[in-house]
Amino acid sequence: MLRRPFTEEPMSKLAAWSSRLAWFALAVSALSIVVVRSGALEVEPALATFGAGLFFAVLAVILAFAAFVSIWRQGRTGLGRAVLGMFLGLLVLGYPGYLAYRASTLPAIYDVTTDPADPPRFVALAPERAADMNIYHAAFARQQRAAYPNLAPLQYDAPAKFVFDSALTIVNKRRWRIADAQPPELGRRDARIEAVAHSLVMGFPDDVVIRITAAGAGTRVDVGAAARPPRAPVGGKTPPLHARVPDSDENAARVQALLDDIDDAVSNTPEPRAMPEPKAPPAPKRQPAKR
Repeated sequence: MLRRPFTEEPMSKLAAWSSRLAWFALAVSALSIVVVRSGALEVEPALATFGAGLFFAVLAVILAFAAFVSIWRQGRTGLGRAVLGMFLGLLVLGYPGYLAYRASTLPAIYDVTTDPADPPRFVALAPERAADMNIYHAAFARQQRAAYPNLAPLQYDAPAKFVFDSALTIVNKRRWRIADAQPPELGRRDARIEAVAHSLVMGFPDDVVIRITAAGAGTRVDVGAAARPPRAPVGGKTPPLHARVPDSDENAARVQALLDDIDDAVSNTPEPRAMPEPKAPPAPKRQPAKR
């Protein structure tokens, strides 16, 4: 009796290529993130590389679906590789997909502030930004009020210097790069802190300004945060507002978190009391002269 030799079913080429492209997409995307965060190269090529990684991730997911069909119909092996390609591809696409969804539900503004009528201005950081990006447009105010109605300034009875020190301590704890810190002084209307934060994944710079104003016997705190575009407008012209890329409410969340931290610090930290002046020692009594 003749026995037919056992032969293993051939591997699905679609499954093999799905896993290969998924690993490649993951490596390319991770490399582009490292390049952007380190500042080793220009941002535009790194973003193009990241876009290529997303393209390969999409292709890996498509090939994984095709491999599932091929394995089901033809009985080929490679299910594990197809599942791996699907998982890694979706892993690469997950965060960009979330940002795209958030961007579709948010106003196309890159600048948020607690005072749309008179927003705090960038001074030290202004040269690092495109000239037109230092303007808070009137259209931003209308969209911001609709999207973030809870952003509002803080009011305290505490001295401006005490509030300034509390805010500066919080900025230092967050390890933001401080570009300027002007404490309250006589003859200066506003105290100001300007710092640079970075987005969560790509590490894009976002500029933050804190304005502390003495208002009568109290103090008012205003905060503004603006995304810094990776490329200045071509020819120095301002692109239309709809061409702006929203920051997926990261700056709005950053401003609100900063306000909450400042409020906690000012409310829970006792104000320093002035030390009482030492009393002068009593004058020695004169002894009556002896006769």
